[in-house]
Amino acid sequence: MVKRINIALQGGGAHGAFTWGVLDRLLQDERIEIAAISGTSAGALNGAALKSGLLRGGREGARANLDWLWSQVGAVGDMRLSGWMTALAPAPGLVSDVLANSVPFAMADTASRVFSPYAYGPFYVNPLERIARQFHYDAVCADEGPRFYVGATNVRSGKIRVFTGDEITTDAILASACLPTLFKAVEIEDPETGTIEAYWDGGYSGNPALFPLFDPALPDDILVVNINPLHRAEVPISAPDIQNRINEISFNASLLRELRAIAFVRRLIAQGVIETGAMKNVLVHMIADDALMTMLSVATKLVPTPGVLGQLKAAGQAAADRFIDMHFDSLNKVSTVDLEAMFG
Repeated sequence: MVKRINIALQGGGAHGAFTWGVLDRLLQDERIEIAAISGTSAGALNGAALKSGLLRGGREGARANLDWLWSQVGAVGDMRLSGWMTALAPAPGLVSDVLANSVPFAMADTASRVFSPYAYGPFYVNPLERIARQFHYDAVCADEGPRFYVGATNVRSGKIRVFTGDEITTDAILASACLPTLFKAVEIEDPETGTIEAYWDGGYSGNPALFPLFDPALPDDILVVNINPLHRAEVPISAPDIQNRINEISFNASLLRELRAIAFVRRLIAQGVIETGAMKNVLVHMIADDALMTMLSVATKLVPTPGVLGQLKAAGQAAADRFIDMHFDSLNKVSTVDLEAMFG
């Protein structure tokens, strides 16, 4: 029996390679059909590669397109090499510690807090632009295949803007992944007002946005691929660890707000306060690996290394495999995330 689901893909820089692994595993299971995708930042890049690959080459085309995307991010010609790179690479936590404590990273991190990206003048380059321009936007924006939503944050209003259909362009993808300490705001015309609006990373207002997936025509199930750890047992005490946890909390805040709203609606439906069918009874699922992600830091988000990317992909594949083994039968039936316990 085919289970139709929506997927919500978090942003998290190079840690989005974990999502690459999750999607690779889901695509290998023909019992699972992806009806809609909501992506932010790295999630938007993964979503664009997924949808265009599906339309141009089916499941195998999507897997190949995701491999291509992360070969570009890791600057490796063929990410099939990640198999032996993963075997030979040090543990991701060790790589993260080395990067975070290295002099070049410390200098770059300090510079990002002192110098605006606008200070670089004609030397400014957004390294993601080269990748984003290569997507096949006829497929990314097509009516066929999964619906696709990309979130970005309006700098002036602080509100989320969700791009879909023909609105999804290179600039929309770059806007969704625009960290303001590193990149200039991406300017895009608002079709309703004709005003040129500036956008930053969608993670500040929706990481990822769940509400587009509430459409009655879509399945009730939303599978969130979570990159930023929701919980850390240890209180950070070093300056880099404090900054890293601030980053994680900030980029999880919007997701937690939407999950809390879903829990509230589900409770009202269960109590009979809301008539069945009046509002969507969303079934929430999540794939994550907090044990791995808590070993990493902002350093491995910002500095993609092929070995770590390969390890993240493998971790994503394993996490998706565990989810399918444990929860496939629950899809389209019950939520596998206990929202009451999460917010109790």
